[in-house]
Amino acid sequence: MDELARGPALERGGAAADLARALAFLQGFARRRAPVVVPVEGGFGVLDERFPGSYDDNKLIVTAADPAAGRRTAAADPGAVRRLAEAGDPEPPGRLTAAGAEGLAGRLMAAADEVLAGRDHRLVCVDDDRLGEACAPAFDAAGYEHETNLVMAFRGEIPPDPPPAERLTLAELEPVLRRDWRRTLPQAPAEVIDGLARRVESRLRGADTVGFRGVRTPSGEIAARADLYAHGGVAQIESVFTGEEHRGKGYARALMNALLAEAAGAELVFLVADAGDWPRHFYGRLGFEEVGRTHSFLRT
Repeated sequence: MDELARGPALERGGAAADLARALAFLQGFARRRAPVVVPVEGGFGVLDERFPGSYDDNKLIVTAADPAAGRRTAAADPGAVRRLAEAGDPEPPGRLTAAGAEGLAGRLMAAADEVLAGRDHRLVCVDDDRLGEACAPAFDAAGYEHETNLVMAFRGEIPPDPPPAERLTLAELEPVLRRDWRRTLPQAPAEVIDGLARRVESRLRGADTVGFRGVRTPSGEIAARADLYAHGGVAQIESVFTGEEHRGKGYARALMNALLAEAAGAELVFLVADAGDWPRHFYGRLGFEEVGRTHSFLRT
């Protein structure tokens, strides 16, 4: 990602503008990496037959919270978004009634059943905070697990001249992913572990620049790793992971400082963090601030 380092200094925008750019980046990334994109009500589905067990590669993404937003999205990407309502205009997201939210959630779950037929999971990602909160009771009643994610934009100072992170090839990264997934899913069949490791290959299509980075222990083992994506002046840090035995030793901070320095030419640097998990506090100490929230609903 050398072209980013040579770019202009990072410019800070407002929270709403940064959220909009981050969501557009995420939606574009999902479209570009997916072999199959299916238009659905208020958004689109992505499918990858090579990795049917991968939630991230087989899911629905709801991009529009109201018909006007749907029309704006459709104008930018013709044919990608259908109206949210089957007939007439629904309430704007700030005034969505309980009955309206339940009906919309039901249509989204039906779309998930249709698009993800043949998969063992159903995943619906809602990129509008108010809409996600409004639909949550209906998804919960249908047996879906609800996760809230924070979109966090970098507001701090770029670290001065940190040691660079190591650039990892797919050949170096995939064995590490297999090892880590095996630790996480000890009972999973070998083909599932293999698919979860190999799906990283699809990320190479998601952005103009896709890089895999890591830092090693003195003995040479990869202690912490992450992805860095850049497209259209926006950079995302993703899949940050530190092995359990290496946590609390400064490897993740060293990696993040290296990534922030590498992405210093981007107009926006962001990441997505689980609202209920501890790493969000770590990212906050590094200079990331919440600019918005998204929601995901998963049934397995």
